[in-house]
Amino acid sequence: MSTAAFIEKIFHKTLLHPAAADLFSQSGKREVFEEEPEKFAEFLHRNFPYPSAMAFLAELAAVEYACWSVEHMEQQFSRPAHGAVINPLLRIVPVNNDVTPFFSQGTTLPGPGEIEPYEGFVLVWKGPESGKLYVEKADEQMLLALKVLSEEQLELRGHELRVVNQAIDHSAREGVVLKAPYLVSRARQEFPEGENIPKRYTTASVFTLQWHITNACDLYCRHCYDREKRSPLTAEEGFRIIDDFDRFCREMNVRGHICFSGGNPFMSPHFYHLYEAAAEKGFALSLLGNPVPAEELRRVIDISMPEYFQVSLEGLEAHNDFIRGEGFYRRVMDFLSLLRKKQVPSAVMLTLTKANIDQVLPLADILREKTDYFTFNRLSQVGEGASLSLPDRDAYRKFLDEYLAAANGNPVIGLKDNLINILREHRGISPFGGCTGFGCGAAFNFVALLPDGEVHACRKFPSLIGNILKSDFLTLYDSKDARRYREGPQACYECRLRPVCGGCMAVVHGMGLDAFIEKDPFCFLEE
Repeated sequence: MSTAAFIEKIFHKTLLHPAAADLFSQSGKREVFEEEPEKFAEFLHRNFPYPSAMAFLAELAAVEYACWSVEHMEQQFSRPAHGAVINPLLRIVPVNNDVTPFFSQGTTLPGPGEIEPYEGFVLVWKGPESGKLYVEKADEQMLLALKVLSEEQLELRGHELRVVNQAIDHSAREGVVLKAPYLVSRARQEFPEGENIPKRYTTASVFTLQWHITNACDLYCRHCYDREKRSPLTAEEGFRIIDDFDRFCREMNVRGHICFSGGNPFMSPHFYHLYEAAAEKGFALSLLGNPVPAEELRRVIDISMPEYFQVSLEGLEAHNDFIRGEGFYRRVMDFLSLLRKKQVPSAVMLTLTKANIDQVLPLADILREKTDYFTFNRLSQVGEGASLSLPDRDAYRKFLDEYLAAANGNPVIGLKDNLINILREHRGISPFGGCTGFGCGAAFNFVALLPDGEVHACRKFPSLIGNILKSDFLTLYDSKDARRYREGPQACYECRLRPVCGGCMAVVHGMGLDAFIEKDPFCFLEE
């Protein structure tokens, strides 16, 4: 290939500008540029006759050279066993103008006055799986991840660690960073991929521990599924559990999320100490409980802003207060206002029964401006809930149609129940992640921990997989009992929607059926 053709191949867009082409042809430096093509951008910067366009074309040339060099690098991708590393097929170009649009197909060079200023960095990299070349402006999360991974022995804790982990996760999704393979994966567990199920629903990057640190509660709800008096958790046991969960997440290459619950978690004498210890580890934190006074909420925020605070309502005021106690509806509404004032993301959960199915959507309308997220779980007929009733399947199917229609016009309505994916398939809509983001996530990307150390696959029904005070999370996760819950009902094994569904094992159990064998009685897939 001639020198001119070689340079043209690398700097095609830059040389479309006549003045840049003239400078190149008259430079007498063709052989120099062929030996060291990176010097062409520097040459343009020194010699281009139009100052307003000089920097732009020099930066355009620098990015073009970065593209060429990345395309011709022979280094192979190699994911680390743990942690994350910078993509070796990445180049960073500092710029003062936005050159990225001109790497889109068919984009022409700007005329006078059309150059958009942008002071920052352009990243050029090759995707680890796709092999595709990317040219994009670096966002703040990418720059943070690159800074942290390029510095050795940087000690981070608490909020800083959580922010950095989120930045690394974001950069890994883009391909700028290579993370160790996530080991919370359906594929590793010989789980079928299903039909037309996006691969993002087979591997989890976050593992959630729903931690019921106490059974003490200031309510006496008519559908409560566990009133057992369990041995209270000691602070020392709690700290050891946090350390062990941190080890589990590191070994499985996932970020940890701890959802503190109860009973009412604020009634545990160790709540604030455990919340602070978990925050120091960099875990994502959330709260599932009852309304608390402003000073208690402030104390939580001062330690670490929760990802969200979830409270419960069971319908409109009269029905809700019949289930949860007089005055509770007003307490929740006032507390939602407090959460909004303090900028704490909020969520409202409803337990769906035969008695309140017609109140769900009216409540959703009331909550439209009061919360960030509202959804429901079907009643698990265990504990106190055994005395309540579920709607029949036809009524539930009709409700789901109405719920999906309402969700299109109400931004706070969230999708959670796995069976919604049947309707989405019927309508030609791609699936969503279901209950935990991966269909039934029992003992997959989620476990529940009780005050006495019992670990359950799901909190809504007895699903014991062991005791953390006698074992550790890695051992329990790999146990035979945990694998049985991950596999779900045998009746669902061949289902094309299984990775994003699996029904609700708690509903199956609560209706007196075998959760390892029978499918969800509300399933209407083949109708």
